[in-house]
Amino acid sequence: MSAELLINVTPSETRVALVENGSLQEVHIQREAKRGIVGNIYLGKIIRVLPGMQAAFVDIKLDKAAFLHASDIKSKLILKEDSDQVADIRSLVHEGQYIMVQVVKDPLGTKGARLTTDITVASRYLVLMPHATHAGISLRIEDEQERDRLKKIVGPYCDEEQGFIVRTAGEGAGEIELQHDAEFLRRVWQKVLKRKQRKQTKLPLYQDLSLSFRVLRDFVGIDIERIRVDSKLAYQELAVFTEEFIPELTPSLEYYPGERPIFDLFSAEQEIQRALHRKIELKSGGYLIIDQTEAMTTIDINTGAFVGHRNLEDTIFSTNIEATQVIARQLRLRNLGGIIIVDFIDMHNDDHKRRVLNSLDMAMSKDKVKYSLHGFSALGLVEMTRQRTRESLEHILCGECPLCSGRGHLKTAETVCFEILREIVRVNRAHDADKFIVYASTAVCDFLQEDECHNLAEVEVFIGKLIKVKAEPMYNQEQFDVVMM
Repeated sequence: MSAELLINVTPSETRVALVENGSLQEVHIQREAKRGIVGNIYLGKIIRVLPGMQAAFVDIKLDKAAFLHASDIKSKLILKEDSDQVADIRSLVHEGQYIMVQVVKDPLGTKGARLTTDITVASRYLVLMPHATHAGISLRIEDEQERDRLKKIVGPYCDEEQGFIVRTAGEGAGEIELQHDAEFLRRVWQKVLKRKQRKQTKLPLYQDLSLSFRVLRDFVGIDIERIRVDSKLAYQELAVFTEEFIPELTPSLEYYPGERPIFDLFSAEQEIQRALHRKIELKSGGYLIIDQTEAMTTIDINTGAFVGHRNLEDTIFSTNIEATQVIARQLRLRNLGGIIIVDFIDMHNDDHKRRVLNSLDMAMSKDKVKYSLHGFSALGLVEMTRQRTRESLEHILCGECPLCSGRGHLKTAETVCFEILREIVRVNRAHDADKFIVYASTAVCDFLQEDECHNLAEVEVFIGKLIKVKAEPMYNQEQFDVVMM
């Protein structure tokens, strides 16, 4: 399998596309305006100690001084005898002292960033704990055999100076992948210590990796043929990064100077747009309908124009088999997680059902994200789950529709017309008016004056008053006003 990364960098946004065998499989997007500083490590200076608040203000070269509470000074935690209270802040830090801290909460409004001295550095599967000596496993990994397996792999990486925690994403990870992560984190921490010795204060000792760096880190161990970057500056920064931390990826890195936008390669831009549609066409003529809700994602398969060449059962089976490949790709591309319900076209042949499930499982096995696949339910639905790792593509690129408020549908012009007629009757009973003016969208006004003109005339006779209709181009189809004159 050939794989390639396309990295599109602009001052405001970075996008990364993973292409496998010429087909877009994953899209990662980061917008600079939404990027925080949580995870950054600084060598800060204590500028004020507040005994009454048991806290200190720390200068980390941001607009506002950062806040460090005594309870967050983990490496020097001192408890009073027979008490749960933290020791006096003045016994832990003093003004003018330089201290290594990590941001745990971004600045908000008038408040500065929240800090801790309990430093950790995370990678895809592991978390490095510089002042620990043991291997820990995320509590969310519940299978005891898997916990034992991970502990045996990670345990030897720990020593007297550092320990590791296996993150939830590490469940099922192989020994080589975990080894790559541990080696990467060790290199990062050595770099942090060197910068601390130089008393680097104007810049962070460690900055949580931006998207392009993070993607390279996470794809270590995967056979990447080429990594194309369309920004010369970003390319140079990535080259330094790979040379220092991931030297095996350096030969794959190249600058893309082409006039053609990099995301036009392999039709990546078009594929992203298609991934925002509900309907996905199959090559056979069938199609999928993908609906994403807060509770779950549902996928419905239909034969559409595909009539096949044999009997109906074979046509259905062929469509379902084709759909399994598209489903697996769309889940990765859209980054859909949580509960996923797949409504395949009904099959009566048990062998066909088994082969469809096997096909879906094989297609999903290419996904780095953990998933679980269950068989057909009594209702003929396939239930599966896929781990949530980041926001879905739709949530990143789209917002709630201001017209339908996220329903996905608008009331028809006919429905709005009947609402208007009922509203006129209601207002007439409650208030004394000489006539009424109805303001509504052009489509509703046209429908009211043409298709529903007889009903409008009947209401005029019923209330004994004139009703005028005026189109308001700025109104949406569901919006209207009934004005008394």
